[in-house]
Amino acid sequence: MDHNPDRICVWPGYFDARSSRRSGRRVPKDSSVIKPDLEGLFLAARKLGLKKIKREERIAHPARPHQGEGRMWVSRTGSKQSVGANSKEELLQLIGAQWRQMQREQKDANAERVAKGPQTGDRRARSQRKSRGDVKQASTNTKKRSGFKKR
Repeated sequence: MDHNPDRICVWPGYFDARSSRRSGRRVPKDSSVIKPDLEGLFLAARKLGLKKIKREERIAHPARPHQGEGRMWVSRTGSKQSVGANSKEELLQLIGAQWRQMQREQKDANAERVAKGPQTGDRRARSQRKSRGDVKQASTNTKKRSGFKKR
């Protein structure tokens, strides 16, 4: 691809919470995410307010040739106008913070959904719940029949 000084290249590996700064993370831990991918990076950039974005899938970072993580190109002038980021590092931190917030909201929503239990009419989830209770009840019935007595 031709060199264009108006574009900023952003790789998902820049936001990996499991990697160190030395191995390629470019944002602080509080702006990094677990299991970064190109789709999540794109959604976080869109939610942040960036408009001029181009995705390239199955492209490998030169330092990580075994991972086809893909990359995203962001317009430097567009990011300055829409987000107010003057440098690439500032843009990466803003995207990382937004992405981490999105992951936290998704995790909370999943935890709330699990705590709430199955919906009315969800036969598969209800049957799984019932089967777990049947197993528990069957094990207590077995203990009762085995003649085991508490003292």
